[in-house]
Amino acid sequence: MTGTTDPPPSLRVGRTTQILTWTVALIALAYFMFPVMWLIISSTKSNADLLRTHPLAIGDNLIQNYHSLQAWTGSLFWRWVGNSILYSTVAGVVGTLVSVSAGYGLAKFRFPGRGVVQLVVLSGLLLPIVLLTVPLYLVFLRLGMVDTIWAVIIPSCVSPFGVFLGRIYAEGVPDELLEAARIDGAGELRIFGGVVLRQLAPAMVTIFLFIFTMTWNNFLLPLMMISSAELKPVTLGLYGMMSYFNPQYGAVLQGALLGVVPLIVLFLALQRFWRSGLTAGAVKG
Repeated sequence: MTGTTDPPPSLRVGRTTQILTWTVALIALAYFMFPVMWLIISSTKSNADLLRTHPLAIGDNLIQNYHSLQAWTGSLFWRWVGNSILYSTVAGVVGTLVSVSAGYGLAKFRFPGRGVVQLVVLSGLLLPIVLLTVPLYLVFLRLGMVDTIWAVIIPSCVSPFGVFLGRIYAEGVPDELLEAARIDGAGELRIFGGVVLRQLAPAMVTIFLFIFTMTWNNFLLPLMMISSAELKPVTLGLYGMMSYFNPQYGAVLQGALLGVVPLIVLFLALQRFWRSGLTAGAVKG
């Protein structure tokens, strides 16, 4: 025992490898951060400034762009942001519960047709969601639910990829733990709510973030389902602003920047759970 904390020779990284790693990391950081910086700076400019000034030169039109954004949207912009938060949060919570429930059932129970169900779920991963938008519209039109919040929330709650992840994570729940709970007299519903969900908490964050982001970024589904200005999500509302003749691009960019803030806050708040969830999914129980 020498008391040293140096890693063994097999795990030591050479100087050249360190330099190369940092170089690639900095290039990747610049690649991903430059569009964000450009968006922040461009939201302070007028249409003329966007064309004649340096891309990284800050403008003086920030307040005017915000007033233009509010004026064009009829003061509905923050309502659109609230609609996006509502749609994404409800779909994320319900979709996560559905995904982990279905994944747990497929991973831990044997029943007739189990293989067929798994095949259908995997087939859903290969089917582009845009192909289902028109059939979904026809179904909701028959149900009289078009131009309601449910026309966006209900389809967004179903995620084949979430079920797939839920099944992978549920396979890591020890069978011995479930058998011990059954021996103690716990029912299946109590086992799922009191044991399984605790074990799958980091995985549920991963699935929730996936469904939340997918719902937030979904454009075609709200475009087909929503016609009322009060029910539009922020993506659809900003699209309408861009389709207007001679739009104020600085105002649109400011709306895009403000509209993505909830996503940034959510990822920063849940990132440690997301990392642990990804790690849990990489280890087979």
